[in-house]
Amino acid sequence: MPTRRDALLLAGAAFAATPAWPQDRIRAVATFSVLGDLVKNVGGDRVDVVDLVGPNGDVHVFSPTPSDARTISTANVVFVNGLGLEGWMTRLVAASGTKAPIVIASEGVPPREMTERGANRPAIDPHAWQSVANVKIYVANIRDAFSRADSGGKDIYEANAKTYLGALDALDGEVRGDIGEIPADRRKVITTHYAFGYFGDAYGMKFIAPEGLSTDSEPSAKDIAKIITQIRQEKIPAVFLENINDPRLMNEIAKETGAAIGGTLFSDALSDPRGPAGTYIDMMRHNVGEFDKALAR
Repeated sequence: MPTRRDALLLAGAAFAATPAWPQDRIRAVATFSVLGDLVKNVGGDRVDVVDLVGPNGDVHVFSPTPSDARTISTANVVFVNGLGLEGWMTRLVAASGTKAPIVIASEGVPPREMTERGANRPAIDPHAWQSVANVKIYVANIRDAFSRADSGGKDIYEANAKTYLGALDALDGEVRGDIGEIPADRRKVITTHYAFGYFGDAYGMKFIAPEGLSTDSEPSAKDIAKIITQIRQEKIPAVFLENINDPRLMNEIAKETGAAIGGTLFSDALSDPRGPAGTYIDMMRHNVGEFDKALAR
């Protein structure tokens, strides 16, 4: 049954300004900036892409607006990550009244489980894009969805996807080579939330997102004490910040434990285009570079 919030979204959508879509392009919506970059690489000049959650935005705590509902209502195709990432998307789609296909970009990715703070049982980890092999599955799904929505551009989408898949193959080799240069006993770090599990599984690193840290709540003094104890016991060499988190807590933890502060990692969002992680490939290269600087010694 629609909620009052859904009704407000739908009513607001009717009065929101229509997005300034180019008339000669396929209109695509992606739920967040990392996914949007993949969509842009496959769609190329034939599509116009709008990201609901933009650079440096936190998809976990995003709150849609009537303008977002209006944007979806006029799209030709909508891309979501799936795996439980966008808990707000079902209501937004219903409120928008869109007839566009909703494409789950992660369809076919082998999901991994993670244990979240306060959870009674493991949850599905939605951050599948942290493995390049998984992103190749995303790209194939995006290619096929565009080909269905715009059959006249099928050859273009296939060519764009082939080119991008080649770039991803090269990236995967770079990541494996760079991580391989880090001593095995130093391939473990603290990060601020559960975002790098797929990366760790793919490339042989251990990522610890300590109990008490999340993107949507503040840890207690007891939580912080547990984190400090964990770092000391496991001899974690470095702690890393993320672009969607407040750095003050991690700076405090590093000071208390002596662990090195690594650079800022990009997990759930790209940087702005002028930043160090303006594309998915740049994001992966940047993160690996930060791991190398903090751990390869």
